[in-house]
Amino acid sequence: MVKENSSTESNGFLYNSVPSVNSVANNSATEGIETTEAIENEMVDSLTEQIISSAIEVHRILGPGLLESIYEEALCHELFLRSIPFERQKEVGVFYKNKIIKGQRLDLVVLGEVVVEINSVRKLEDVFTAQVLSYLKSTGLKRALVINFGRNKLVDGVKRISL
Repeated sequence: MVKENSSTESNGFLYNSVPSVNSVANNSATEGIETTEAIENEMVDSLTEQIISSAIEVHRILGPGLLESIYEEALCHELFLRSIPFERQKEVGVFYKNKIIKGQRLDLVVLGEVVVEINSVRKLEDVFTAQVLSYLKSTGLKRALVINFGRNKLVDGVKRISL
């Protein structure tokens, strides 16, 4: 499991901001009024951890260096095996001056809550983050994972994004 506690703020967006389950539980115990929020955050973290765990299993078996489409297919199969609902290649329109422009496709949307963008590159560029931010804006969702299967250690290729 991957647990990240760090966050960086840029242009009002928080990156890598999903707290670990343990830190949410420990912090919420002392702040009784935020218990509901802590439980919601724990559920959010649980879902992203399940997705990341699935991706780690795929990467453990396949390793780096394959096409993104191979990893997408394998991750979908792993999510299916774990009974985690998802939508694949979901089409989302972009609004421009009262017109819906089609053509934007999301790799995965898990449980209707988390956008998952799959990459297989040496290094994640800023354009991948910008792309995922546009997906979140188009869908109205608040959370995304960018998973880069091109890294030797998948943990180094996971980026959590929250609006």
